[in-house]
Amino acid sequence: MTAKTVAADERERGARLGAFQEFAQSAKAWPFEEARKVIARLGDAPRGVVFETGYGPSGLPHIGTFGEVARTTMVRNAFIALTGGTIPTRLIAFSDDMDGLRKVPGNLPNQAMLGEYLGRSLTEVPDPFGTHESFAHHNNARLRGFLDSFGFEYEFMSATEAYRSGRFDEALLATLRAYDDVMAIMLPTLGAERQATYSPFLPIHPKTRIVCQVPIIARDVEAGTITWTDEAGETFETPVTGGAAKLQWKPDWAMRWTALGVDYEMAGKDLIDSVRQSSRICKAIGGRPPEGFNYELFLDENGEKISKSRGNGLSVEEWLDYASPESLALFMYQKPKTAKRLFFDVIPKAVDEYYSFAGKYADEAPEKKIENPVWHISGAAETAATVPIAFAMLLNLVSASNAQERSVLWGFISRYAPDATPETEPELDKLVTHALTYYRDFVLPSKVYRPATDVERTALLELSERLKGMDGASAEAIQDEVYAVGKAHFPVLREWFGALYQVLLGQEQGPRFGSFVALYGVEETRTMIAEALARDAAA
Repeated sequence: MTAKTVAADERERGARLGAFQEFAQSAKAWPFEEARKVIARLGDAPRGVVFETGYGPSGLPHIGTFGEVARTTMVRNAFIALTGGTIPTRLIAFSDDMDGLRKVPGNLPNQAMLGEYLGRSLTEVPDPFGTHESFAHHNNARLRGFLDSFGFEYEFMSATEAYRSGRFDEALLATLRAYDDVMAIMLPTLGAERQATYSPFLPIHPKTRIVCQVPIIARDVEAGTITWTDEAGETFETPVTGGAAKLQWKPDWAMRWTALGVDYEMAGKDLIDSVRQSSRICKAIGGRPPEGFNYELFLDENGEKISKSRGNGLSVEEWLDYASPESLALFMYQKPKTAKRLFFDVIPKAVDEYYSFAGKYADEAPEKKIENPVWHISGAAETAATVPIAFAMLLNLVSASNAQERSVLWGFISRYAPDATPETEPELDKLVTHALTYYRDFVLPSKVYRPATDVERTALLELSERLKGMDGASAEAIQDEVYAVGKAHFPVLREWFGALYQVLLGQEQGPRFGSFVALYGVEETRTMIAEALARDAAA
């Protein structure tokens, strides 16, 4: 993308978001609260603003990467709206690709080859997939493709390029001048053994190219060099500039904030102490720590912290097999400071919540739009795609019909909504595919039909009789009959609906039953009741 195109995109985004300036001033959504921190930081001297997210390319992009970039983009958009699009903004996606390869990930090919490069900068480790200049280049390309696929607007930056180009030289020299202050901040956070060898600078060995974690035996602030000894006892004097050395990650984070003038960066709750230490170092070398907040981490279905190494989480790719990226963005938008369970069962709820918000969005007044998650997810788009049938309803339709093909599901949908086709409802068509996949992988393996009690059998037979001749009736009319049967046989209606779901659909929860019957079909529902009762009798 050319600079001219980027500038045009920036102007268009500024105009689109800036149109909400009047209404943004009183907006309460959390991205606006975060954006106000940045405005307060600027004071009376408006200037361009830098937002940043960081990425470690020793592995592939994951759901946390998506969440951090999505949330930071939401804050950036809120800032643009609050300032009327008059202040330039940048979002830097920074790759820490000068880090040394500490271990060989077990899921990569060419393990033996990678083992020969332990300790080398990731941009100097050959690509085990054989497609790029280095392992880091491969993963950086994956990161950029990943971010591009979601339409994020960002500027990619490589640590290796920034170090070697001299972009960080001034901040690196400032760190060298403040060496004692940096050590005073870092040493109390380390164990005794680590304290004995710690240095904020990691020289790159001129012969082996290893990123060396060694004590510094001398430093020359005027010359901008450090002196150190390798394991073989050979002594070297290395410049801290030009990519001949890099910083440990906490001082590196502080140096980067200073060199790039970062105004806003968020981080996970597990990095609270790291943010605190890096902020102190940033001040020590003459910089100003960015604004931001610490978001809560995701938990698995058992309430345990999600870990990439344990594989107990849900990946972006897995989510997108079953739902839209907008539903994932909604999950990231909601309550970022609250720990949330991230596993497959949350997907249907997130999908239907997103389309519920999308259904209201187009007709809302501007002051309501900016409080709607869709505004933050879409970047203030005028409208958002909606669907006429909820995802949960589609899942139940697949469950009842045992559909395996999209055409079967569309047969039911077309009868319920005659004007709906895959061509006229492309968003629904995507949802149909997601529903079939989700049902196959998660609902079908756990379906358990329970036998009906005598009371439930009597109620189901009566419901079947009441449904006779109701073809073409509205969902409301059918629901009235469902309620009438329930009230006649059950002191608590919840017991009646539980019976419908457990006996007929083989699951604990289900849809509004009248709407389901209208979609699935009256006669099909009567057949389902008959088959369930016959199954009970046979058992």
